[in-house]
Amino acid sequence: MQILITGAAGMLGRKLTKRLVEMGFLRGETIRQIDLVDIAESPVIAPICSSHVADLTRPGVADDLLTPVPDVIFHLAGVVSGEAEADFDKGMAVNLDGTRALFDALRLAHGSPRVVFTSSIAVFGAPFPDPIPDDFHLTPLTSYGTQKMISEALLADYSRRDFFDGVGIRLPTISVRPGLPNAAASGFFSGIIREPLAGVQAPLPVSREVRHSHASPPTAIEYMVHAAELDSSLLGTRPNLTMPGVSVTVGEQIEALERVVGPDAVALIVEAGDPVVAEIVAGWPQRFDARRALDLGFTPDESYDAIIRAYLEDDTP
Repeated sequence: MQILITGAAGMLGRKLTKRLVEMGFLRGETIRQIDLVDIAESPVIAPICSSHVADLTRPGVADDLLTPVPDVIFHLAGVVSGEAEADFDKGMAVNLDGTRALFDALRLAHGSPRVVFTSSIAVFGAPFPDPIPDDFHLTPLTSYGTQKMISEALLADYSRRDFFDGVGIRLPTISVRPGLPNAAASGFFSGIIREPLAGVQAPLPVSREVRHSHASPPTAIEYMVHAAELDSSLLGTRPNLTMPGVSVTVGEQIEALERVVGPDAVALIVEAGDPVVAEIVAGWPQRFDARRALDLGFTPDESYDAIIRAYLEDDTP
C-alpha cells in the first residue's frame, strides 16, 4: 500500500500521517510507503515516510508525484478561507488549479486510486433551512467556497469517468486547532478556547449568538481514514458527503470551556467586534442533518465539551 498526502506539512496532514503510521494498515493492506507533499518540508516520523517539497500549481509537478500511481491519495492541500478571500489569485491557483492539475495527472496515469478530497461546508450559502439536508443546493458566498464547490464537481465527474475513485468530505470547522492562529475567517472559533487555555486573552469578533458546526482534529482524521476505506459503490453518483458536526453557538462554546476548566479561562475572552469577520460568518451554515454520512458510519464528536477535552489530551503539554 502506497499513500500520497498533499498538504502534509499542515496540522491535519501531520495528524493524518501519525494516525496512518500508528495503524500500519489501510484498506486491508500493509502501508509500505507514505509520500508527504507540501510547499514546505513535512516532518518524517517513520522510515516509511518520505517528504517532498513541491508545488502542485507548477507544470509537471503532479505527474512526477504519480510515478508510480499511489493506491490512496489524501488531497488536503489548499489555502484557508480568509486567505482565499483576501488573495483571489492565490486561492484560485492553489485551491482550484492545483486540484485540477492533480486530477488531470491522475486522468492520464495508469491506475484508479482512491482519492479522498477534503472539501468544506463553505460550499453552502445562505439563506439556509434549519437543519440543512443532504440534498440542499450548493451556492457558496465566498471565493473559498466556490473553489471547493468546483473541485467537488470535478471529483464527481472524474470518478464517473473512472479516472479515479473519489470521495469528497465536507468538513465542519475544525476546532480546537493547535498552534498559532491562521488566516481562516473561522480562526476565532479555536482562538477563544486555545488562547484562554494558555493563559492569553482572546478576542471575540462576533456575537455569542453565532451558531456553527464543529469537529475536533481527531474526528476529522477518522473521517479521512473512513473515507479511504469506504465502499464507494454505496455513494452512487454523489461522491461528496457532508460530515456530521457538533452544532453550538459561540456562547455554548464558552459555557463548555467554563464547564471543562473553570471561569478563569472564560474571563480571558474579550469582546472585540469585527464587521468583516462577522459578515463572512453570517453567510455560513449553522446546522446539518448529515444523514448520508451517519448512515455510512461517519461518527461525530459527542459534544463541544468532548472537543475541548480532545484538545487538552492531544495538543497541550
